[in-house]
Amino acid sequence: MSLRNALNAYALFSHVILTEKPFRKLDFTAANVDLPTLDLTDTDAFSAYVFGTLLEDSRYVGVGGYDEHRVIYRRSAHFGDYAEEGRCIHLGVDIWADALTPVYAPLPGVVHSVAFNDNFGDYGPTIILRHELDGMAFHTLYGHLTLDSLQEIAEGNEIQAGQHIAAIGNYPENGHWPPHLHFQLITDLGDYRGDYPGVASLADRGTYLANCPDPNLILRIGELD
Repeated sequence: MSLRNALNAYALFSHVILTEKPFRKLDFTAANVDLPTLDLTDTDAFSAYVFGTLLEDSRYVGVGGYDEHRVIYRRSAHFGDYAEEGRCIHLGVDIWADALTPVYAPLPGVVHSVAFNDNFGDYGPTIILRHELDGMAFHTLYGHLTLDSLQEIAEGNEIQAGQHIAAIGNYPENGHWPPHLHFQLITDLGDYRGDYPGVASLADRGTYLANCPDPNLILRIGELD
């Protein structure tokens, strides 16, 4: 059985984010005609657009982004020179919710590693958990957290399904982004610790997507089906 099939068949995932608000799928591709009018390097303005305009004054929780060809990475040199095919393919699902929203583990695991990836546009505080399902090992990555989240968890900690592991961070400590959780599945983490690419180039798209299955196999948010 493949990991995708095992995840698809598993029925006991806990919610990563608990919310009574409806979800709204957000679009950060070139099809979003608002993006060229915004100064995306101004995180205050970017956040006001996400939570004020797209989410209608936080009436919704934003969601989406897996395998999305995004233009918003032009805001940061961290993703390379966009004109020279910098990284632009998003490998996780983003959940855009208020800062300090609790984050929970969807299934049992062990804390693999933590890090503060402190670059403009990077993950900021990051936690990676290791899991096993039907004899197959894989990892889940949680990016853009609070710095306090890293003080409350340590490598090697055993984690239970539904356990509170972190909170969504605010900018600038979250990598200078509007508050959201980057949630990603990784089959083979290689030698990475506390980090793994969350955005790929067009040339590397197939390789990275093969190693990073759709997070909605765990999230199971209807708006993403």
